[in-house]
Amino acid sequence: MGIFDKIFGKTKSSEEIIVEEKQLHDGLEKTKQGFFSKISKAVAGKSTVDIEFLDELEEILISSDVGLPTTIKIIDRLEVRVARDKYLNANELNNILKDEIGNILAENNTKDLPSFLPNTDKKPYVIMVVGVNGVGKTTTIGKLAYQFKKAGKEVLLGAGDTFRAAAVDQLTIWSERVGVQIVKQSMGSDPAAVAFDTVQSGVAKGVDIILLDTAGRLHNKQGLMDELSKIKKVMSKVIPDAPHEVLLVLDASTGQNALEQAKQFSAATQVTALALTKLDGTAKGGVILSIADEFKIPIKYIGLGEKMDQLQVFNRQAFIETLFE
Repeated sequence: MGIFDKIFGKTKSSEEIIVEEKQLHDGLEKTKQGFFSKISKAVAGKSTVDIEFLDELEEILISSDVGLPTTIKIIDRLEVRVARDKYLNANELNNILKDEIGNILAENNTKDLPSFLPNTDKKPYVIMVVGVNGVGKTTTIGKLAYQFKKAGKEVLLGAGDTFRAAAVDQLTIWSERVGVQIVKQSMGSDPAAVAFDTVQSGVAKGVDIILLDTAGRLHNKQGLMDELSKIKKVMSKVIPDAPHEVLLVLDASTGQNALEQAKQFSAATQVTALALTKLDGTAKGGVILSIADEFKIPIKYIGLGEKMDQLQVFNRQAFIETLFE
């Protein structure tokens, strides 16, 4: 029985499990080579945890964009565990590292979800997607729409990024590829007006899920806060508790810049979930640990490629097991 069989049990077919396992393995290959292979080499032949090893581990973690505060936390916990568990060999040290990395992911409220579908009976379920330009925000919306439709749900897209050239066109292409409806206006239109029309249309049509794109570039933080607050306010006129989810999309390949974006958006709006994209193109996957450690926001999705099906629900156990394979 493989990793995914143990994790997902009977919730997925054998074919789906094989595909997802390969996607995760391939998508994390650069991170594995840049991060965990170095750790394995550092651990090899060690019979004790000494200052030299801890210094080397610190350098590996920081170079992999884990970040200094999280690196210090991992090393401090490692020292405590080694003293308590009487570390004897490399395999045991690896297991301790796995445990502590798993603990950091667990502490930020990330839960292992069985599928893409929201665990709620709210209809329509409104997801507002935020993030700066270039992180893969619109692509993530398209991939989510694909997964929701695949699961038998009626999906409606809202093209609320009316400032970026071609943003509306890009989302329209995704709506056609996936085969879902879209609400859009001309470039330069008021994003809040698009949000209102989208939610109103979603209610009238009885759709299950609404995915609303938002602007990725505003002049300053206050402008960002005002715009997102306005969008929330107009949606709540139609559905009082909308949006039900605010999904922040971050580009993992930007390393610590992704962490800074998370800080800015968390200050501007109540982000409830994270999606990390482009993990397949970077050795900086360690930033997941830094983000998980600093923010109590669940990591919900990870992007492992450009294809429509290369988005996965983030699973801590599968992530850790794959990295330490």
